[in-house]
Amino acid sequence: MYIEQAYRKGFNFALYLPIPVVFLVMMVLNYVAIKLLNINTEDLLRQQVEEKGENRVFVELIAPLSVALVLLLLWVKYVHKQTIRSLTTSRKKVDWGRIFFAFGIWASFTIAVTLIDFYSNPGHYEWNFEPVPFAILAVLSIVLIPMQTSFEEYLFRGYLMQGIGIATRTRLAALLTTSVIFGLLHIANPEVGKMGMLIMVYYIGTGLFLGIITLMDEGMELALGFHAANNLVTALLVTSEWTAFQTNSVLKEVTEPQAGISIVFPVVIIFPILLFIFSKKYKWHNWKEKLTGKVVLPTHEIY
Repeated sequence: MYIEQAYRKGFNFALYLPIPVVFLVMMVLNYVAIKLLNINTEDLLRQQVEEKGENRVFVELIAPLSVALVLLLLWVKYVHKQTIRSLTTSRKKVDWGRIFFAFGIWASFTIAVTLIDFYSNPGHYEWNFEPVPFAILAVLSIVLIPMQTSFEEYLFRGYLMQGIGIATRTRLAALLTTSVIFGLLHIANPEVGKMGMLIMVYYIGTGLFLGIITLMDEGMELALGFHAANNLVTALLVTSEWTAFQTNSVLKEVTEPQAGISIVFPVVIIFPILLFIFSKKYKWHNWKEKLTGKVVLPTHEIY
């Protein structure tokens, strides 16, 4: 129902292409420029932070995606004539309880794991907390990060999931395509340059996880909450010189990252546990049909 409800008479997949194509072309050009010009993204970010400060660089990095969210929602509403509610969920109204549940469970897990590592390996971190810069960061993060993460969710788990699903008539194509593209979207991140292509397993795996919970739950609420928690807690709690977010966070990680079990572990262990928790709480069933079944177009438009 979640995918099918986006169907409109005279459906034209070409209308789904402008926004994602422009966005992806910008990402590709950014990646190509980095490779051709041999730009060290870690050094570039460090230089920008030294010149402008963490909070300004943070805003410059994240604000464009916040604007993109508004443009995407306007495009859906006025070009596709689709309600934002039907882009978000198959329920009669957006379930904020689901959003906050996913946010809470992932924020709690992330904070707990970080604190355990901090006390177990204190040499891996520096105390980075400064009250005034952190307070400014907190306000900026609470406003901008949910918009940034919502843009990515609405673009991939919402807009493209529905569009590709209707165009191909198959849920699996929508799930796999959006997951891979979501992962590749992060290929220009400094983490990739630092840890190698193995980290793409995490990015694509995360996209797959978010796609699965969207299809199984017939709505984006869980994905919206999870993604917001992931980025918000990361921005406020811990930063490093080799991550995309370099902020006035509480802690600063000073060790060199290693590509290994820490990348694969969330994908093969933690995410399946979360799927189990969500499935029990929200009584999911018929997994095969919801994830790989055909998309049967409705006989009338669903608003």
